[in-house]
Amino acid sequence: MFSLTQKTSRQREILEVVFRNGWDYMRGLLTGGKSGEPRLPSPDVLRKILIELGPVYVKLGQLLSTRPDLLPGRYVDALTDLQANVPPVDWGQIETQLRLQFSQPMEEIFSRVETESVAAASIAQIHRATLKNGEEVALKIQRPGIETIVDRDIELITGLADLVSGTDLGEDYDIVAIADEFTKALKAELDFTTEAQYTDQLRKNLSESRWFDAEKLVIPKVYWELTTPNLLVLEWLDGVPLLLSEPSKTQSDREDPRRTEITTLLFRAFFQQIYLDGFFHADPHPGNIFYLRDGRVAILDCGMVGRIDPRTQQILTEMLLAIVDIDAQRCTQLTLELAESGQPVRLDRLESDYDSMLRRYYNLSLSEINFSEVFYEILQISRNNKVRLPSNMGLYAKTLANMEGVARSFNPEVNLLNEIKPLMTDLFRRQLLGDNPLQTFLRTALDVKSLSLRSPRQVDLLLDRVTSETLKWNITIPELNSLQNRLDDAANRLSFSIVVGSLIMGAAVVSTGAQTPQLSLVSNILFAAASLVGLWLIVSVLRSGNWR
Repeated sequence: MFSLTQKTSRQREILEVVFRNGWDYMRGLLTGGKSGEPRLPSPDVLRKILIELGPVYVKLGQLLSTRPDLLPGRYVDALTDLQANVPPVDWGQIETQLRLQFSQPMEEIFSRVETESVAAASIAQIHRATLKNGEEVALKIQRPGIETIVDRDIELITGLADLVSGTDLGEDYDIVAIADEFTKALKAELDFTTEAQYTDQLRKNLSESRWFDAEKLVIPKVYWELTTPNLLVLEWLDGVPLLLSEPSKTQSDREDPRRTEITTLLFRAFFQQIYLDGFFHADPHPGNIFYLRDGRVAILDCGMVGRIDPRTQQILTEMLLAIVDIDAQRCTQLTLELAESGQPVRLDRLESDYDSMLRRYYNLSLSEINFSEVFYEILQISRNNKVRLPSNMGLYAKTLANMEGVARSFNPEVNLLNEIKPLMTDLFRRQLLGDNPLQTFLRTALDVKSLSLRSPRQVDLLLDRVTSETLKWNITIPELNSLQNRLDDAANRLSFSIVVGSLIMGAAVVSTGAQTPQLSLVSNILFAAASLVGLWLIVSVLRSGNWR
């Protein structure tokens, strides 16, 4: 069993990185000192620490960047483009890893495999290859030995989460559950068949659409017969990152209308993924969107996806309308509908925070509103009010921010609302009636019938309990315990005050009639006891801060 106090080589390495970068809180935590409340380092220091700790922590930082519901925006921005400073693995080791994936000689499968990697990352690296039938493919090969490194560091991350879990922050955000979520995500990234399944699902979902020309958007094909947990084989797509493409170099839409066409295509494709399919590519950063030589747009690296159920899709749609209407009360209601059950929430404070946020948009036109920033602010308001939102809300906001950021960099004249406005009517119709209106109508009719049959019986039962006086109310007042504790403290102090007064009066009576040394001694003892109890009362009142 791994222990944080054991002087393992990995722990010493982490301590050295922490000491070198001066993160005092984690230094005290790792050395067994008094930790106090968690304090994050600055975004730049955190980024540097994660890079120095190696591939697993870089991947952890990338996962953290998808949770703006947990971290402030400046941390999310600092971690978004986090990349491991890792050189590619030598071809000899990669070739050995490749040969282990196949039951037949590699020469019978590929006519050529480039020995120099196209890209190297924390978990894997990419090589270009040609199959025997002449098709070009991309080989995503897992770095040899990475599983051992991940297992070792996951155990340490879990141990640190256990230490932080006893603090207020650990309880508010359920740090242990978050650590478990991140470690499961890290483990999942080691199985490339999972990414292959995600890629196939996105390819299928985007193969047809009523909102955009599906022929102009491409997701790479998976070669399942060659894919294993350690190797992902995909169709090779020849192109360049969108922001380095020829259309992005023009100065305006008039010079190259492809800019407007491409941004509309991307917005509508992601709008469909989020609001209709409920299954979306959650990492659309500039390096994952390519402009191909044949004029199509490709979405690559489908290893990180988000899921949104129909109920959440409807709430997010209504939230978008509430923001446009500057409706703080509705935003508050929708936030609580999204929230996971947990700590009680002060509605007046939550609504006041929304009102303050939306007030800044009163005099702005819709074209001037950056909706991804608005959703980041919603997450910040939820965090400030200790409203715990589902983790997919962080992915949703991050995806929206990345998509809007790429689109604005490619075409500064673009506006999110203008792009999705033509789709809203169709979206509302589909959310209201579904893809099969007749089926939706029949299901609703069955629900109404069931409700009409149950309602008289339930009303009769309610009236029977009211008349027989067996109806009981279960009312919970969240602040009642703290109020009871304060009343108990006040009653105790009042009792001690009466005791002190009685001691003083008794001592005064005894000292007045004292004619022997024994009575004088009793009087002095009573005065001393009264003084000590009185002093203790004064100190306790001052320390409580309630003496004014």
